[in-house]
Amino acid sequence: MISWLKSLLGDKPQLSAEQQLRFDAWRALPDAPLKKSFSEMRCVVVDVETTGLNLMQDRLISIGAVAVVNGKIALGDSFYIVLQQQAASDKGNILIHGIGHAEQLQGEPPVDALLSFLEYLGKDPLVAFHVTFDETMIKRALRDYLGLNFKHPWLDLAYVMPGLNPPLAKRFRALDDWIGHSNIRIDARHNALADALATAQLLQVAYAQASRKDITKMSELHDLEKNQRWVNSVS
Repeated sequence: MISWLKSLLGDKPQLSAEQQLRFDAWRALPDAPLKKSFSEMRCVVVDVETTGLNLMQDRLISIGAVAVVNGKIALGDSFYIVLQQQAASDKGNILIHGIGHAEQLQGEPPVDALLSFLEYLGKDPLVAFHVTFDETMIKRALRDYLGLNFKHPWLDLAYVMPGLNPPLAKRFRALDDWIGHSNIRIDARHNALADALATAQLLQVAYAQASRKDITKMSELHDLEKNQRWVNSVS
């Protein structure tokens, strides 16, 4: 409620001079061209961990991300950060993501953590599985701590994979379904970085399948996603 009132009343966060310089530098970056081939661009696969599943009330705890550059996973181009919490989440929540009480309280101050994420991201497109949750939690945090209305291109593999594999669309709904079917190994489910890595491998599968259908550009995958959303809405 408080963050909603702040947004309504225009109460913008106060950044230090250094933080403002970092923020301005990110905003000045050119937008990524989405009509380039997969083999010629960088995108960022992201996953988050939170204090719960309530999009309006729960808080962002961690962000994990892996870059896919020119169609290949760049393990050296990855990102993980824990945002400092004023109070740690409950034990049941900690059992899910494994980010303990002390780690949450000693995390990176949210403004600096989010600026680091933006600097890592640049203006490259984001990819996730079931984008709505990750996007909403990141957008809320960026609005609350940086005053940023984050409008950024996202690709949702939860629609792309069924769009590429119509016979499997009704059987496979969850990320676990698709990574299992694709024989993708995941060592630490519900860890933001591990989940992002598994999703990045699924993106590579999508790239390979899309190329066989003469789909070679991110913009074309966005079109496929849009069409699959329409199919889901009428089926």
